[in-house]
Amino acid sequence: MLGAAAGGRQGGGGIHRFGEDAVGVVVSLKDGHEPSRAAFDRLSGLVGDDLKAVNQLILQHMQSSVEMIPRLASHIIAAGGKRLRPMLTLAAARLCGYEGERHVGLAASVEFIHTATLLHDDVVDESVLRRGAASANAVFGNKASVLVGDFLFARAFELMVADGSLEVLRILSRASSVIAEGEVMQLATANDTETTETAYLEVIRSKTAELFAAACAIGAVVAARPKAEQEALYGYGLNLGIAFQLIDDVLDYSASQATLGKTIGDDFREGKITLPVVLAFRRGDEAERAFWRRTLEEQEQAEDDLERAIALMETHGALKDSVGRARHYGAIAHDALGIFRGGTFKDSLNDIVDFCIERAF
Repeated sequence: MLGAAAGGRQGGGGIHRFGEDAVGVVVSLKDGHEPSRAAFDRLSGLVGDDLKAVNQLILQHMQSSVEMIPRLASHIIAAGGKRLRPMLTLAAARLCGYEGERHVGLAASVEFIHTATLLHDDVVDESVLRRGAASANAVFGNKASVLVGDFLFARAFELMVADGSLEVLRILSRASSVIAEGEVMQLATANDTETTETAYLEVIRSKTAELFAAACAIGAVVAARPKAEQEALYGYGLNLGIAFQLIDDVLDYSASQATLGKTIGDDFREGKITLPVVLAFRRGDEAERAFWRRTLEEQEQAEDDLERAIALMETHGALKDSVGRARHYGAIAHDALGIFRGGTFKDSLNDIVDFCIERAF
């Protein structure tokens, strides 16, 4: 699924280009599509009752007699995102015709894994903000954040064991180990401007996309569907996750704090090597490469360096081409759903691909 990234989804507007002064504009919606948020709201509505049950289970299982655990867990969960990963589990199960309740516990397990990795990420990255609010480690300290992250991982595995499926346990435990490997790989590429696109893609495949893939694949497992459908949903989630992270990395150089939930340039200030940087560095001259080495490797940054970084990315088409890569992986995600019969859940899962690429926040 990680073939050469080129092209975009045909019939979906193609690759949208950044204009000369279009920082903050990721995608044009002038082709008649609904705003991307509508796709998320539709999916949320389809799995609404199941998602309420997931949220209740999350609240129940993050309780502890150790007071700091629910306090810190509540902080990170309240500051979290949209429950996209557990919603994918719920929708994938329903797509496969599942009518039971096992998918609720597994969706909660997926969210606990995701939340645990966020806690660990913020400690490793020394982040002080998450989506515009103080990060858990900034409020409670690194030690507490790491340990509560471990607690949430343990809760995730309790839910997996309660489900009783060895195949589910295999998929989610493997995802957890791959995510950890991705974290270590990212340490190896941190502040290294010589990082290749292949190395970058391997990091985001492991860190981000693997959990998307597992969250979708277990939907077919609980529905007792054939292996081909499980693999199709795995491929859908994997490529969706890659596209999702690519756009996240573009947004850091092109979105305002009001729409993204964090200040523009956080990745730049932390010296993170993302695809826009990889492309701009590779395509620049020696003077430009010296700029990237100074700002990202040596972490010597002046007040106007972020502005110059964005300008270099625009000059070399790094942001535009990163969006193009995301559209490529989005097209593979769409194709993966081809074996399923049409219907509201299939339509919604297809639409969520476009949501992840077209989101301007």
